[in-house]
Amino acid sequence: MVTQVKGGTVYIVGVGPGAPDLMTIRARRVINQADLIIYTGSLLGQEGFKDVKPTAKLVDSAGLHLGEIVALMREAARSGQVVARVHDGDPAIFGALSEQVAPLEEAGISFEVIPGVTSALAAAAALKVELTIPELSQAIILTRMEGRTPVPDGEMLRDLAKHRTTLILYLSIVLIDKVVAELKTAYPDDTPVAVVQRASCPDQKILHGTLADIAGQVKAAKMRAQALIMVGPVFKPDLRQTWEKKSRLYDKTFTHAFRRGGAEE
Repeated sequence: MVTQVKGGTVYIVGVGPGAPDLMTIRARRVINQADLIIYTGSLLGQEGFKDVKPTAKLVDSAGLHLGEIVALMREAARSGQVVARVHDGDPAIFGALSEQVAPLEEAGISFEVIPGVTSALAAAAALKVELTIPELSQAIILTRMEGRTPVPDGEMLRDLAKHRTTLILYLSIVLIDKVVAELKTAYPDDTPVAVVQRASCPDQKILHGTLADIAGQVKAAKMRAQALIMVGPVFKPDLRQTWEKKSRLYDKTFTHAFRRGGAEE
């Protein structure tokens, strides 16, 4: 836990999906005290860096490979500097966290991880939906379509689709035709789909459709990056008006540790 920002430490900082005010207080504190800030310019704008130290060095990592990023962090930390390695969203989800901190551990360099709001949750908020609905969908799968990087056995999209639960795909929008084909092996054609691009940002875009028509919508909107594909019955537009199953937690007849339920009227 970050109680005091320490020199000689690398902070792997999640700064959320894009809106500056969705950055946590802890993330903001580290960034504003950092001597070296390494961020992904293709994803993060300058809004979050308005209050950094005048002497802070900002480095866009978009054009750097892993070895160069690690070398920058290692040398700065060894010289006693505060290093903020800034990630959009949360570093633990498709953030290449392990491969960045493994060489730091090997070199004996202290590091800490600061969580951020992942884009799946920002997208759910933009859609004003609940991802887990009683007796409809109680599991969430975060995944991506197999591309240049393979996925493990048993985690092909068609395997995961068999659960027919809430499924959210990162890093897959350019493969929308393959995504739809894989999903149709398990989900019916009329399964609701939402696509959210740049969730929480001023230029956020949202598409609503089904597996039958979403690929065409994505192509017409020319979405090629920074978009989530969100699939499952929880995204049905009129769900709140048509689904009658409720959580037992707030049922007046349900007893739990903090409330004794009453009899049915």
